[in-house]
Amino acid sequence: MALTCCWPMAAFAVVDCKLGGAAVDPANGNTTQGKSGMMRCVDRDSGVLVREQELRNGKFVGLERYYEGGKLVKEFSVNERGNKQGRAREFAPSGQLLRDETFDNGDRVGIGRQFRANGRLSRIAFVAAREGELAVAEFTAEGRLADLRCDREPRLAPDVDDARLFGFGGASQVELYGNAATPRARLTLEKGVRVRQEFLYDNGKPQRIVLLQGDKRVEQRFSAAGVKLFEGQSVVVGTRTQVELEQRFADSGTLTNELRWKGGAPVSESDYYLSGQLRRQVVYSGEPEARERRIRRYYDTGKLAGEGRYVKEARGGERAVGVQKTFFEDGGLQSETTYDDRGRPSRERSWDRGGRLLRDDEVFEDRSRKAYSK
Repeated sequence: MALTCCWPMAAFAVVDCKLGGAAVDPANGNTTQGKSGMMRCVDRDSGVLVREQELRNGKFVGLERYYEGGKLVKEFSVNERGNKQGRAREFAPSGQLLRDETFDNGDRVGIGRQFRANGRLSRIAFVAAREGELAVAEFTAEGRLADLRCDREPRLAPDVDDARLFGFGGASQVELYGNAATPRARLTLEKGVRVRQEFLYDNGKPQRIVLLQGDKRVEQRFSAAGVKLFEGQSVVVGTRTQVELEQRFADSGTLTNELRWKGGAPVSESDYYLSGQLRRQVVYSGEPEARERRIRRYYDTGKLAGEGRYVKEARGGERAVGVQKTFFEDGGLQSETTYDDRGRPSRERSWDRGGRLLRDDEVFEDRSRKAYSK
């Protein structure tokens, strides 16, 4: 009782089923064995029709209909495997068609339509076996276009003129809507390809813009005030997309960070002060398995503050190489550290602002040190 009390009331409904006027029990195969025809099941208490199922030689194959309150809500056919086959429809209690699809052994195929209770088309999609949805158009309650996905050729006629919308006869300008009366996106399409996408804030200003120019892709993001905050550029190589440039901007529109790649490998990274002056720059060189980073840091005056080099190691880390230096704002040398071929400091020197040597130490593996001169 503790288990069954939690089932919805509909689960306790008792139905009586008949086939050709004779009582049958669909849960008892002996009562339906070898029989064919349409089995009708009604609620025992009210006599209202609950479902109809077709039998062929004792198997539930063919048409099935389901009812709520005596009103048809679902209608479809099943094959010998029990999977949906052919046309399948769903209805509102008013009789309005809500869904109209086609199945092949349980998989959706071809054109599928969804409707609102007022009869307006809300969604239409073309589905290919083993490929999924290839073309889709969705609509708001007011009938405005809400979403659009294109295939390599028109698929949705005559319900939707996707040849025109998808730009197969020339570039097409399309607006997409959400719940508001103002568009949330503007698209430019050519032969099924979105060559320009502009996604909008509620105030109508662009939030994100995506451009396709041949194998080049450019993405820009903006603040609600219209200031560009990000730009990315990439190129399509075969089935892959390789990033070539990423830029980030402050709320004022000033460039603060820039990364560049070539052939999928990093080339440089630059950070900037809000004044526009270079803060830090990293330049990459060498082969991927032994790539080198040369780093330079700058004061906001433009003077060099420090520099050093690092080499990538096979296990994923990196080690310092050569001589690393720091500088005073006036350009004078402040410190200098020399690294051995294992990336360990072997000598450290420092100077005061007047250029006088303050320290010159030999550094050992255990980090102890010995002065070269005093």
